[in-house]
Amino acid sequence: MKPFFTAVLRALPWLAVGLAACGVTLLILAPAGWVTPYLAQASGHRVELIDPSGSLWHGEATLMLSAGPDIGTRGADTPAPTLLPGRIVWHTAFWPLWQGRLHTEITQTAAMQDPVELDLDRHQATLTGGSLNVPATLLAGLGSPFNTLDLKGDMRLDWTPCRVFGGQAYGQLNLTLTDLGSRVSRVSPLGSYRLNLALGGRDASLTLATLRGPLLLEGHGQASTGSFNFNGTARAAPGFSDGLAGLLNILGSPRGDGIYSLRTMP
Repeated sequence: MKPFFTAVLRALPWLAVGLAACGVTLLILAPAGWVTPYLAQASGHRVELIDPSGSLWHGEATLMLSAGPDIGTRGADTPAPTLLPGRIVWHTAFWPLWQGRLHTEITQTAAMQDPVELDLDRHQATLTGGSLNVPATLLAGLGSPFNTLDLKGDMRLDWTPCRVFGGQAYGQLNLTLTDLGSRVSRVSPLGSYRLNLALGGRDASLTLATLRGPLLLEGHGQASTGSFNFNGTARAAPGFSDGLAGLLNILGSPRGDGIYSLRTMP
């Protein structure tokens, strides 16, 4: 029996190497579909990656926006999900994993000029700055009020390097909406607007401003843990009150002098 145990002991290191190699191979070849449920869960199934292909390390998928998991219970008026043109492509570096870090390069074939890098470890996550250009029609998939407004136009999202650690987020995001139109308004275009979101740890501030156009929107909001407060107004530029009356009633509640208080989303 002694030669048998000697042979087994000699084989153990090679067996360990073989098992490690199998584990590494499984990780490298792990299907991209393994990662998609996490994004859906984190967003309440409003943002999902569908039709994934490739692996966790080199993969791609299509971004879909929807009204949420109870979409099938809302009746015939429930908005259909919308798809972002092109594909989201990611490349994950393997060796940083041995240091306890996840380092991924992400791009979008139709909406991003340059890729961004996501670096994640046990203590913090960082995302490099970037930009994304998408059509405003994409918002219809999120449901009310976007499916009612049926917005047309262009959207550009720009963000500075962002950092998250200890439950606190830091960074700045700017959303520019250019030459918006809506099926519920006879006036087109309605205008161009900018939303600025400043993340300052556990608090965040949101600012809405009109760049140009007959529909004048403005507002400011503050968010902290468990609460959000936004005070915004909408009104028509001189000479456009009749053409924008229907849209203004959808956007908010009248408070006098042609000014409407903007409704916040539930």
